Amino acid sequence: MKFFGFKGGVHPPENKIQTENQAVEILAAPKMIFIPLLQHIGVPLTPCVEVGERVLKGQIIADSEAFLSVPVHATVSGIVKKIENLPFPLMGNVQTIVIENDEKEEWITLEKLPEWKNSTKEELLGIIRAKGIVGLGGAAFPTHIKLNPPSDVKIDTLLLNGAECEPYLNSDNRVMIEESAKVVEGIKIMKHILKVDSAVIGIEDNKLEAIEIMKKACQGTDIEVMPLKTMYPQGGEKSLIKAILNREVPSGKLPSAVGVVVNNTTTAAAIYDAVVNGLPLIDKVVTVTGKGIKEPKNLKAVIGTPISALLESCGYNEENVEKIVMGGPMMGMAQLTLEVPVIKGTSGLLALTREETNYCKPKACIGCGKCVDACPMSLEPIMYARLAEFSQWEEMAKYNLMDCIECGSCAYICPANRPLTEAIKIGKAKLRTMKK
Repeated sequence: MKFFGFKGGVHPPENKIQTENQAVEILAAPKMIFIPLLQHIGVPLTPCVEVGERVLKGQIIADSEAFLSVPVHATVSGIVKKIENLPFPLMGNVQTIVIENDEKEEWITLEKLPEWKNSTKEELLGIIRAKGIVGLGGAAFPTHIKLNPPSDVKIDTLLLNGAECEPYLNSDNRVMIEESAKVVEGIKIMKHILKVDSAVIGIEDNKLEAIEIMKKACQGTDIEVMPLKTMYPQGGEKSLIKAILNREVPSGKLPSAVGVVVNNTTTAAAIYDAVVNGLPLIDKVVTVTGKGIKEPKNLKAVIGTPISALLESCGYNEENVEKIVMGGPMMGMAQLTLEVPVIKGTSGLLALTREETNYCKPKACIGCGKCVDACPMSLEPIMYARLAEFSQWEEMAKYNLMDCIECGSCAYICPANRPLTEAIKIGKAKLRTMKK
């Protein structure tokens, strides 16, 4: 296939060398586990366990009848100690189930389906939902919904995002290297559900080992591996579609509008485990790195593990750290406390020094237009910042504000250090409030 590339983007220092060759290590589950009840795009869940109840590993502990939802599961066996609002890594406080780990590792009975090819689309989607699978590339969109587009929409291509374009992160990279067979089988399951012949895995060319391993794993299948020129934010759905297929998703539309479904390679591995092995989504590979870490690692931690446990296992040096970020440096969220837990969407923990954060005081805009050139969505970040200064929220909407993917390319490239992404996020929040 021909590589088409995409408009805009930036190429920040990659900083992947610290962990790209570090095999995934399993982190022991801590004594106390904290399971937030909002780990996907959609509505919060309702607990289906009570304080004092003993739960088994893999048991559903919260669910919802809402369309846009997936359940969460106990990631250890033990006793439910609390159900209360606790700090959440993405926003404020969220209702959280606290489980005291009894360290017995007693599982629920797992229903396995090795002969999945004989199953219907509805049966497989039901399993994927029941096992709590969401997109693991960052958005955490319920996977069973993404794999079930409207009947009047024709899907011809499944794209797998193995770009992992954020600096520092190597969690997807290591999953492709270490669990390539699972990734390929998960793709086959998705193809079966979508009834498509074409599947392409896009991997940036700074991951040569992953490219070669995935090519070998795909031999004898009709799944293609396509190396991509390294550029941020190539992992965004619309950027990936443009780079691989040269199709442009219209403003306000989903990838299905151009016949495409996009999923993450780690999500594919999770789908395999859910369907074939009966495993719910209860753990996550997390890259722990940054200059505030003595031993950068890729750790597999159960969901609900406080991030303090991951940092401590890697030699966290608090004195030198300016900021703790969950996710990558471009789109991740700075954390106010180390007692927030790993969630389904956690891909990295960065302990960044002042040298790495490189804070510079914002200056007046010089009108250079670099933010416009860097925007992968062909938007005008400079206009958003100007309108936000005067609280012109409705005017921001007229410039297709909601199409912004908040990648941070505009703020990164700005020579005046303007807080462009911050202005965009505030504008979006204001508009959502006005619509209620």
